[in-house]
Amino acid sequence: MRELLIVFLGGGFGSVARFTLGRWVSAFHATQFPWETLVVNILACFILGLLVGLADHKQLISPAARLFWTVGFCGGFSTFSTFSNELLHLLQSGLTTTLMLYIFGSLLFCVAATYCGLFIGESI
Repeated sequence: MRELLIVFLGGGFGSVARFTLGRWVSAFHATQFPWETLVVNILACFILGLLVGLADHKQLISPAARLFWTVGFCGGFSTFSTFSNELLHLLQSGLTTTLMLYIFGSLLFCVAATYCGLFIGESI
């Protein structure tokens, strides 16, 4: 029951952070490219990598804090369902180039961000 509460609280904070950051990012552009989701997912991947590096390799984060931040916060903060919905919207709109840039950019930058976070977390 305690673990459920930890994940619940982390997920709530992550969701509010995603909403707030997404609105802030969307204020800077007027294109059909889903910048807000891309930025949020890259940041979530970096944070997750950093936390895993700190928790697993340096043992600087307790198991409860790791659960709160990785499963809870990062799970609520990142958004694969929105990513998938935006991909379908781009496909249905015939924006093939934007669709491909979004897919490959998301994969490349999110994996790179996770790696960078993990590298930094292990190096601290």
